[in-house]
Order: sequence, then structure tokens, then C-alpha cells
Amino acid sequence: MALLRSVGKWIEERTGLGAAVAPVLAHQVPRSSASWWYVFGSATLTLFLLQVATGICLALVYVPSADKAYDSLLYLNDVAPLGWFLRAVHFWGSNAMVAVMTLHMIQVFLFGAHKYPREMTWIAGVFLFLCTLGMAFTGQVLRWDQDAYWGLGISASIAARSPVIGDSLVHVLLGGPIIAGRTLSRFFTVHVFLVPGLLIGLVGLHLWLVLRLGINEWPMPGRVVDRNTYRQRYEEEVQRDGVPFFPDAARKDMVAAGVVILVVLACAALFGPFGPGGVPDPTIIDTAPKPDFYFLALFALFALLPPWTETTLLLVGPPLGIALLFLVPFIAGTGEKSWKRRPVAVLGVILIVLTVTTLAWLGVIVPWSPRMQAWSAVPTPVQYIKGRSPLELQGALVLQNKQCRNCHSLAGEGGRRGPALDGVATRLTHDQLVRQVLQGGGNMPAYGKNLSPAEVNALVAFMETLRQSGELPARNTAVPRSPARP
Repeated sequence: MALLRSVGKWIEERTGLGAAVAPVLAHQVPRSSASWWYVFGSATLTLFLLQVATGICLALVYVPSADKAYDSLLYLNDVAPLGWFLRAVHFWGSNAMVAVMTLHMIQVFLFGAHKYPREMTWIAGVFLFLCTLGMAFTGQVLRWDQDAYWGLGISASIAARSPVIGDSLVHVLLGGPIIAGRTLSRFFTVHVFLVPGLLIGLVGLHLWLVLRLGINEWPMPGRVVDRNTYRQRYEEEVQRDGVPFFPDAARKDMVAAGVVILVVLACAALFGPFGPGGVPDPTIIDTAPKPDFYFLALFALFALLPPWTETTLLLVGPPLGIALLFLVPFIAGTGEKSWKRRPVAVLGVILIVLTVTTLAWLGVIVPWSPRMQAWSAVPTPVQYIKGRSPLELQGALVLQNKQCRNCHSLAGEGGRRGPALDGVATRLTHDQLVRQVLQGGGNMPAYGKNLSPAEVNALVAFMETLRQSGELPARNTAVPRSPARP
């Protein structure tokens, strides 16, 4: 101990680190902010440090080349001692960082900590959130498996839709017109150097602003933020009833940091790493790439909405949402802080959370996603072909061979991307069936160029039999029913 004290004294005399850090640790904060509700920021910082540490270890083994990246991940999973655990900690730490940062932003918004004079603190936090999502996306690409390859292809196609600059964005994203070796090197550089550098700078700015402006006090109903009086009232409260950040407030932060680390380690040990799932192969198109959980809501939203809305929503929706996040402190920079007197803010948060979680859940179960092997693995039920005419049997073969069962089910078997074909004859008339097959509609593509007239006739003839015994077929109500017809 004497030796350690001597070394510490020697370092302190030459650097003055202790004298610089002591005021930071001892600075006064409102007693009300020494609460468990205020630990999300420090928990996020802890997870970021965990990501930096595990990321450095992974970078020592990972080979950022198109022909070696996949093998290096397999080496970590199967050969390197505890390599699988290291990958798992990094993966679950990434998920936890996004989740905890989201909770932190919700808490800051509901507690009114974005209001005067902390507008810049909120803006720095939004930048931190966007950089965290960028880290998560680039990290998913570095898995360099089928999901990563096709997910990146989808992202490139989204970027290409941007007017005027679409092609340039694709070249910046991929390092060329196609996904190749330069693409992986580019994403490795962004993931390991660029985004972490931005995060470190933003974390420093965020912490400085917190120290400069103080930790937000507990939002009491009726205590309105006024630009002329707030700073003086806050300083008086801190002087009257403040406590030192360390150890009073920091004690709960340290407990929260330990909890999130234990949760990440437990998830890593129980569930292991994610992927890689198959060598990336552009010739295999019957794949269903799915992003990690933080992008599942967007994944489900664009899959479920009509195709004609995609480009508009992609180019307008995310930029508008990001702009609104930045504008929050300017739209509501003063007034009530307490959520108890801000019902619109509370309802808005509830609506957004319910929407995002519902879409993410739909992204997990993907009942609407095509079953790419259904046409070959699921036979046509016997009851739908028994006693059919040759033309109708030919239509059943067309239905199967053209892979309609990937998206449509019969007797509960097949895909659920489109509506079940059971009873389709009671919903659509002959002309409507022909038009739907030829022109498509909704999420169904047009098959007019993929089917011959004979195949269309046979397919429609078979679908006209898909109704229960005794049910009447659909008909055009504008045409009077003939007495001689059923």
C-alpha cells in the first residue's frame, strides 16, 4: 500500500489528474436526481465501454476481406478459446446498448430534461442515438453471411431511390456499383474507427454539457420552466438541498452498471453469439434476410405496406422522424416538465412505443413472409383435386409449379404473405381472378408476362373450384342472375 501511495503521489505531482477529477466527482446535484430513474445514462456509457473492449479483442482476430471474414468468425465460434463467448458478449452488448439508450431518451423526454437550458444536451443525445444505430447496422454487415449480404443489398437499393444523388450514395455505401471486397473493408473502417470516434467525441460533449448545466431535477408538477428564472432557481435548489455526485448519486449508477453487465454476460452464456448463417452467395435468391431487433419495426412496416408507398415512406419517413427528434427542445423548450401535466407527451410516447413494439413483434413472427420452399414441400391437398376436370387439374399444377404456394395457403398449408386461397371462388369473380393474376395488386406482383394464356385459363379454372360444397361462387352484382343458373 505504501508503494502504491508513492506511485500515486508521483503521478499526481506530474499530471494533476486527481485535482482535476475531484471537483467533478464532488460536484453538487439535486437530491431528487439521486434516483434509480436517472441511471440509464450511466448504464448506456457502461455498455459502450464494454463494446469498445470486446470490439478491440474481436478486431485482433477478424479479417475484413470478402474471402476470409466468414472463416474468421467460424474460427472465433469453434476454435479460439472463449471466442464464441466474446462474440456473444459483443452482440448482446450491442442490443442492450440500443435498448437502454432508448429507455434513457424516453426518460429524458418524459422528465422534461430536454427543456431550457439543456437543448444542446438533447441534441448531442440524438446524435449519440443515431451513431449507436449506425454501429449496430455496420456490425451486422460484418457478420458477412446471407443475412448481411442481402440486408446490405436491400439497404443499397433504398439508397439508390434517392433522387439525383442515388447512384452516388450507392457508390459511397458499397465502395463501387456492387457488393464486393471493398464493401466489407469500408464497413469495417466505419464500424471500428469512424463511428466509435464520433461516439467518443459526442460522449465527451454530452458529459461536459451535463456537468456544465447540471443534472435535471425531479420534475415537480407546477414548477414551470421559465428562461428568465430557471437557472437561478436551479442553483438555489442545489445549494440548499444538493448532494455530492460521488458517492450519493454515483452509488446507484454503479449498481446499474453492474446489473447491465451481468445481464449481458448471462445472455451471452445462455444464448451464445448470433450467426454467421451461411456463406454469402448472390446466386441464392430464396433467402429471407431479417435485421436485428432495432430495425425490425422498419422491416415489418415496409413489408406490410402497399408497394407503391415504399419509396415515398423511405425517403420522407425516417428523415422526418429524425428531424422531429432534433426539433423537440425547440418545439417544447419551456413550460411544464412533469409528465403528470403533459398528457400529449405521455400519449405520444405510449403510441410510439406500442407501434414500434407491435411492428417489431410482427417482424419476429413474419407470418406474411413467403415460405420459399412451400411450393415443393407442401403438396396440393387431395380434396382440392379429387374429381376435377383435366383443365382444372392442369391449373392445380400451374399453381404448384409457379410457386404460388410460397405466398398463399391451401387447407392451412403454405405461405401467408397473401390471403388463403380456400374460398377464393366466393370472393372473386372469373374476371377478377384473371385480372388479379395478370395485373397483380396489393403485395402481389403481376404475372401477365410469366404465364401463357393457356396457363392463365387453367389456373383460373382451378381457383374457381376453391369453395365449399353448397357455397355460391362470386358474381358481378351489376349483372342480374339468370333464373336458369344457380
